[in-house]
Amino acid sequence: MHVLIVHCHPEPHSFNAALKDVAVETLQRLGHTVEVSDLYAEGFEPAEGPQHYAQRSDPRTFSALTEQRYNSEIATLPADVQREIARLERADLVVFQFPLWWHAQPAMLKGWMDRVFVYGGLYTGKRRYDCGHFRGRRAICSVTTGGPAATFGHNGRGGDIELLLWPMNYSLYYMGYDVLPPFLAHGIQGGGPIYQAQDTFKAQLETYKADWAQRLENLEEDTPIPFTGWSDWDERGVLKPGVEGYDYFIRARR
Repeated sequence: MHVLIVHCHPEPHSFNAALKDVAVETLQRLGHTVEVSDLYAEGFEPAEGPQHYAQRSDPRTFSALTEQRYNSEIATLPADVQREIARLERADLVVFQFPLWWHAQPAMLKGWMDRVFVYGGLYTGKRRYDCGHFRGRRAICSVTTGGPAATFGHNGRGGDIELLLWPMNYSLYYMGYDVLPPFLAHGIQGGGPIYQAQDTFKAQLETYKADWAQRLENLEEDTPIPFTGWSDWDERGVLKPGVEGYDYFIRARR
């Protein structure tokens, strides 16, 4: 299996970087090949805009989708986007390693998705969800949070972590991936009981690293998140009566 790790943290000595290293070491030990896309270290430009397109379908008015489709068709996508797409095409599994910032993935990673998941090349109106370009391949998010686990549970002050990660996971499903439940490391920054003793905190970090390695060793046992698909929606794109899915924002009402 070939694995791509999309790593998104500006500090090379961060705990996110440590989890990235754990993933590389564990997957290689298991006999897999691993490639890392280190967005900050490589200086990826996250802001989509006309400056990326020397050849334009419409030189007067910039439309990201129009220019992505046009440049995909004539094979003139920006070099950094072509590099990232090539990495995705090689990968059987994609691991996204990032901290939760302002209740979502960092802007760098969102911008990576804006630019790399190109319209026309990697998805169209008919080529998405369970008919998406990357169907049959898997993706998983490994996420750190500042607050402790309890604050990201149901009724927690940080917000239900499954709700917060729904847009990221759903976007990956939109591209066709089988999305595995995320790996979560809580309490990495800020307050909380684990910060009362430095030794306790260090021990917790080592536990998270061991848990992440174990999770990677047993990925074949993971069941993908059961999102709804084309057969679950009617001709209007609305969930059919009686269909129940995992999706927090697309589900049957009782």
